[in-house]
Amino acid sequence: MRIDIITVLPEMLQGPLTCSILKRAQDKGLVKIAVHNLRDYSTDLRHRRVDDYAFGFGAGMVMQCEPIFRCIETLKGEREYDEVIFTAPDGERFTQPMANRLSMMENIIILCGHYKGVDQRVRDTLITKEISIGDYVLTGGEMPAAIIADAIVRVIPGAIGDEQSALSDSFQDNLLSPPVYTRPADFRGMKVPEILLSGNERKIAEWEHEAAIEHTRALRPELLDGE
Repeated sequence: MRIDIITVLPEMLQGPLTCSILKRAQDKGLVKIAVHNLRDYSTDLRHRRVDDYAFGFGAGMVMQCEPIFRCIETLKGEREYDEVIFTAPDGERFTQPMANRLSMMENIIILCGHYKGVDQRVRDTLITKEISIGDYVLTGGEMPAAIIADAIVRVIPGAIGDEQSALSDSFQDNLLSPPVYTRPADFRGMKVPEILLSGNERKIAEWEHEAAIEHTRALRPELLDGE
């Protein structure tokens, strides 16, 4: 898989994309993540500007069409893409099922939003999917892009040593994860549930499923609407 990320602040992505599971997946050749500085595609060779004032009376700067078109058209000239994603507060809410679907694609582009937004002609013409990570506004789309990339890559087979671990994460079955425990079994009188010490795999699985349902019902009951 290949993920191309277009940004005006590539330095914001250096840490998140070069650590832990994302780094190991790239080292194994499971994914290629390429970060592109949008300023390299600016028509302003001196100042490398990629934004301008909005038409009308609104405050804030807007990302220009031409640098984005030049960058995406360059990438599309090298390979075909399954999705061209734009990170935007008004996009579709990012979910685990969406991450699962994206992880099965060959090539995707993520355009990081910035400033007041992007010229609507980019969204109308180039973007195939708009994604929001929540109902709030960030300085830019770099952190959402890193979150999207992380969620996608960790479910690629081989990215995590224990693949069963990824399959049992929260939201995979539209449930939150059940409580988890480790040693010691008794800490200051607080004991691990006896069933988890029993070694009975079937009974433990049943307990974990019921505990996940109760945990979800208490914290995110809307996830159970479809059960």
